[in-house]
Amino acid sequence: MAYRKTERVEARLADNRQRILDAARRLVSEGGWSEAQISHVAAAAGIATGSVYRYFPSKADLCVEVLSVVSQREVDVLEGIVNNPEAPSQTLHVAVSAFVERAMRNRRLAYALIAEPCDREIDEARLVYRHAISKQIMRIVKAGQASGDFRADLDPSIAATVIVGGFMESLIGPLSPLNADFDRSGSEGPAAVHALAGQIADVCCAAVTAYPNKIASLDTNQRRHA
Repeated sequence: MAYRKTERVEARLADNRQRILDAARRLVSEGGWSEAQISHVAAAAGIATGSVYRYFPSKADLCVEVLSVVSQREVDVLEGIVNNPEAPSQTLHVAVSAFVERAMRNRRLAYALIAEPCDREIDEARLVYRHAISKQIMRIVKAGQASGDFRADLDPSIAATVIVGGFMESLIGPLSPLNADFDRSGSEGPAAVHALAGQIADVCCAAVTAYPNKIASLDTNQRRHA
C-alpha cells in the first residue's frame, strides 16, 4: 500500500509542476516575463502561492524552466530538419524559415524568449539555447562545405553564429508587441509571415552559399512548414 501511495503522490507532484509550467507559459505568452509573478502563476494554475515555491524557489527559476522547455522544443525541431537527407542549401533555407514561422505563431512568447529585457538568470539561459541552435546550423554549414555548396573559406562556427544572430535580430521588430503589421486579425498576416520567413532565409543562405544563383532556384513549393 505504501508503494502505491508513493506512486500516487509522485504523480500528483508531477501534475502540479506541469500545471505551474503551463500557467507560467500562458502568462508569458500574454504579457512577457513581468506577467509571470508567482502569485499570478499560482492563481492561473489553481494552486496556493506557497505551493509554487515547493517546485521553484524563485520567479527566475520558474522563468528559466519555461524558457528551457520551449527553447528545447525549437532545438529539437531544427535537429529533425537537419537530420533529413536534403541538399544543404535547401536544409538551411527550411531550417531558418521554419524557425521564423514558428516564432511568429506566438509572437509575444517568442519576443520574451529572444529579446525582451529580463533577469540575468533568464538571459544566461537564452545564451545556452542560442548556442544549441547554432550547433544545429553549424552542422548544415559543414555539410554544405563538404558538398561544395557553401564557401569553404568560412569558419563553420563563425558562419553559424552570424546566421543565428541574423535571423533572430531580424525577428525582433516583427515580434515586438508594438508592431501591428503582423496582427493575426489582419488579412495579410499569414502571407506577410510567409514572405518574412522566405526573405530572412534567403539572406541567410546568401551569406554562405558558393553559388548565389542557387538560392533563386529554390522551388517555393518545396519549402516545408513546421
